[in-house]
Amino acid sequence: MPSFNSLVLEDQRHLKWRALDPIEQGLMILCGICIAAFSVLVFCDVITRAIGRPWLWVQEATMTFFLYGIFIGVAAATRRNDHLYLAVLAESMTGNARLFFEIFNRLCVLCVALAMIHYGYLNFLDGFKSLRMPSMTPMATLYAAIPLSGVFVALFTIEQMVNGFRHGFANPDGIQEEKRQSL
Repeated sequence: MPSFNSLVLEDQRHLKWRALDPIEQGLMILCGICIAAFSVLVFCDVITRAIGRPWLWVQEATMTFFLYGIFIGVAAATRRNDHLYLAVLAESMTGNARLFFEIFNRLCVLCVALAMIHYGYLNFLDGFKSLRMPSMTPMATLYAAIPLSGVFVALFTIEQMVNGFRHGFANPDGIQEEKRQSL
């Protein structure tokens, strides 16, 4: 038993490796920090502009926290299988039809992850040619989030595919899976 509280729901445990639980927890914490920092900085930006003393660096920091929050959240959502509405379709099926749709969904996600890694890395390298204002840091500091997120998305997708083949995608205990609600 891990020494920390796992975020993995028990009905999804058969698709997860316990060794990756700390990574998921770290990603969730980082995502929360990024989104909270983004929100605080937007508030500070509004206040400082309203009083006529704007902080020039706030927009740059806001963009950084927003971008990293999104891409970290993408990786965390992939591990939690909260990323596709198609998951609901696959969960309603059984047998070979479910296996096909589960693998198809994950292959699509894996292709996107590989594209994020490849093109994100090329974009990262290209980002050293231009600078962010007013800090004069390379744009690559922003673009680094894309291939890093792609690596985590690919890792978590492969984890689910391997465990789905080994244990099946349906909950082995036969407990009714939670219905995902869309907003």
